[in-house]
Amino acid sequence: MPDSAPASAKTPRVRFAPSPTGFLHVGSARTFIFNWLYARHNRGTMVLRLDDTDVERNTEASLQSIFEGLRWLGLDWDEEYKQSERLAQHRRQAEAIFAKGLAYRDFTPAHTDSGEQSSAQGAWLFNPGMPELSREESDRRAASGEPFALRYRVPRGEGRTLSFTDSVYGEQSKLADEVEDFALLRSDGMPTYHLASCADDADLAITHIIRGQDHLTNTFKHLLIFEGLGASPPQFAHLPLLVAPDGAKLSKRRHGPVVSVTTYRDAGFLPRAFINFLCLLGWSPKDDREFMALDEIREAFTLENVNRSNAVVNFTEEDPFDPKAVWLNAEHIRALAVEELSRRLQPFFTQAGFEATPEKILAITPLIRERIKLLRDAVFAADFFFLKELAPYDPAELIPAKGGDAAMARRVLQYAQEVLATTSFDHDSLDQALRAAATRLGLKAGQAFQPIRVAVCGRKNAPPLFETMAVLGRETCIARIRQAEESLQSIV
Repeated sequence: MPDSAPASAKTPRVRFAPSPTGFLHVGSARTFIFNWLYARHNRGTMVLRLDDTDVERNTEASLQSIFEGLRWLGLDWDEEYKQSERLAQHRRQAEAIFAKGLAYRDFTPAHTDSGEQSSAQGAWLFNPGMPELSREESDRRAASGEPFALRYRVPRGEGRTLSFTDSVYGEQSKLADEVEDFALLRSDGMPTYHLASCADDADLAITHIIRGQDHLTNTFKHLLIFEGLGASPPQFAHLPLLVAPDGAKLSKRRHGPVVSVTTYRDAGFLPRAFINFLCLLGWSPKDDREFMALDEIREAFTLENVNRSNAVVNFTEEDPFDPKAVWLNAEHIRALAVEELSRRLQPFFTQAGFEATPEKILAITPLIRERIKLLRDAVFAADFFFLKELAPYDPAELIPAKGGDAAMARRVLQYAQEVLATTSFDHDSLDQALRAAATRLGLKAGQAFQPIRVAVCGRKNAPPLFETMAVLGRETCIARIRQAEESLQSIV
């Protein structure tokens, strides 16, 4: 058992304790990130503890989803545990609390147990007759094989107040008379969340528990368990909840994939951008910064700067992503080195079925970096680099918007084929040759370039023309320009 030194006097040991009952929720990811930031800012230890004692709901798929999400975030941890491997220890700790007289056996049949629920008569506190059972009677019934739950004997009638100072929400207190006799062990011998969590926090010497605000009311029960274990309670910090635009708590059941970390990954968010976004949901560096690198966030992070108000994640049925998240992702994309961004784009091109070599993607990346907000946007922004045939041309797009007609566009495309047949295919040569061609035709550069741009890219909005043509190469460019020119024959 850890010593009783104050939590604040120890090197921080924090934990992230997900339950593998579904995909990694964005709120859980933020909790992990805040724990990680606190540990790394204070040169402490980050513990990953899988709270997998809910055998009826735990699944291997959920477990893998959690690891998948955490690995995508790219943040490390120092120690890893599974609660399911510590069950014997949990039971020993429950028995130790019982031996001190701080818990009792409750033989109330499960189907008649009030289940720690409130009723019309008021809050449920205990099952009648059970706390007063003599030890001899309790031992006799247990020895006969009668099933029981082990409950904490909450001190009542003493005027006692349970209190703690939360690092985010400040002073918290509750009368012990208002706390029910909560279960430590279920009738099947399995530890409850309350017992297993506190027992492991004490045994693993966790100094700071940083978790969602929805756990704040549980803390009063946990104070009693730490007392029963003879351990000093950690410092608690409860984080504001993430809520939907209508104020409802973000829910897997209600809001679906929008609350899953892998949804953001699959759409093409960068891990660092996603971390940046989640940090701003409930925390602020207090200097109006929004776009921040991970090192900057780690350096600035303190629990004192965590907000008390719930944080809204703005999304709609049409658009599942918060506009700020998308903006931050675009900023982080532009901040990436071309080589790194190229590497991250590769899976999206491959998934789209394009034959995209690393060398070709590296050449394309600088041309589309300013045009994408999510990594998946690159597939549309750059598809014409990979397509063997473009969709049929819209003649209206080939015609210059100002002062042009089909005849002019066709003349430009015919002349461009002649020029490109002998021009070197690098940016400067293409720039010089095509600008000279526009002058010979008596056209402004913009008038001449639009038909060529649409011909080689299939659309007006495309990356810089000369760099694009250099990547596409002479053969592809001339073939596409010829095809575009032929499409205008019928209207000239």
